[in-house]
Amino acid sequence: MRTGVIVAAHPGVEDLAVRAEELGLHSFWVYDTPMVHGDPFVALSLCAKATHRIRLGIGVTSPALRSAPAAASGLASLNALAPGRIICGVGTGNTARRTLGMRPATAARLENFTTALQDLCAGRSTEYREGDRVRDIRFLHTGAHVNTADPIEFVVAALQGPKAAAVAGRRGTGLISFGLLDPTAWHALHDARRHAAQATPHDPDSHMDSRADSYVITSLHLLEEDEDPHGDPARDATGHLVMSLLAFAADTPAFAEQLGPEEGEAVRRLLDRRGTTATAPDRHTKLYPNYLGRIAPQDRDLILPSLMNTLALVGTRDDLLTRITALEQAGIDELLIQPVIDPPTEMAQLAKLLT
Repeated sequence: MRTGVIVAAHPGVEDLAVRAEELGLHSFWVYDTPMVHGDPFVALSLCAKATHRIRLGIGVTSPALRSAPAAASGLASLNALAPGRIICGVGTGNTARRTLGMRPATAARLENFTTALQDLCAGRSTEYREGDRVRDIRFLHTGAHVNTADPIEFVVAALQGPKAAAVAGRRGTGLISFGLLDPTAWHALHDARRHAAQATPHDPDSHMDSRADSYVITSLHLLEEDEDPHGDPARDATGHLVMSLLAFAADTPAFAEQLGPEEGEAVRRLLDRRGTTATAPDRHTKLYPNYLGRIAPQDRDLILPSLMNTLALVGTRDDLLTRITALEQAGIDELLIQPVIDPPTEMAQLAKLLT
């Protein structure tokens, strides 16, 4: 299985990209969460100039965040800096919208956005709509401005399950998901993508990228001899994933109701600790600061073993390889980790584990 890394955009991120390339990792991604992290296009521009081989990804942008012309311009500009090395993840903006106190985009809007980006980034015209006005648009200048000749890889975020997988199938893209380590769930997503692709007639002149790889984002903690799999080091290494789920549950009562008693109690404690409620209009300002950052020691009690085991890879070398093999057999092409404790060391650990 290939390996990669995903981080929050910040100054100096290019140094991590260089180190990832030196370690032989396949890809380097940054999040697109405007009110929480830095800008991915700025960060990846620095990475593009500092690296030569590693693929560079945005995980993920959304029609609820950026217009298709603006996003396509950013992507094609990155493609001019790193020809053929750009990956664009697209999604409904689940977290990025919730950090604004807003709802994500619909699957239909996601599909229209993906179509427009594929067309524009390949140098084709596409239909663009604002209200009742519809126009065909295309890049009016290419050459030194943007690169529409080298292909950009597109992947759809599978947070909406079969709906998103169907979009990927119809648009001929890959999939990306966050903390989804259940091989059975991946088999279902791949089935949904395949069925949608088979039911969709594709224009042979569309030149859609035939690549349809699957990526999963998680965190990894290799246990030392006799180390507690749920001790503080393991909780610190995986806690950002668990806290992301708890924050989503605290923000989404319907999802919280599906959790077990222990997980539901953790959600209630989180709300109390942040001084908000599941229905407060400003709850997004209390739940999402430091989103996907290293957890505070006082929040370690919220990092439940059940959620660590569901969302992250923690175990001995043999344990990890067994779980990774099962994911590979379920069709996962690349494992992306988000390091938060010591990124260079964690990246080296990942590279060593799978070589």
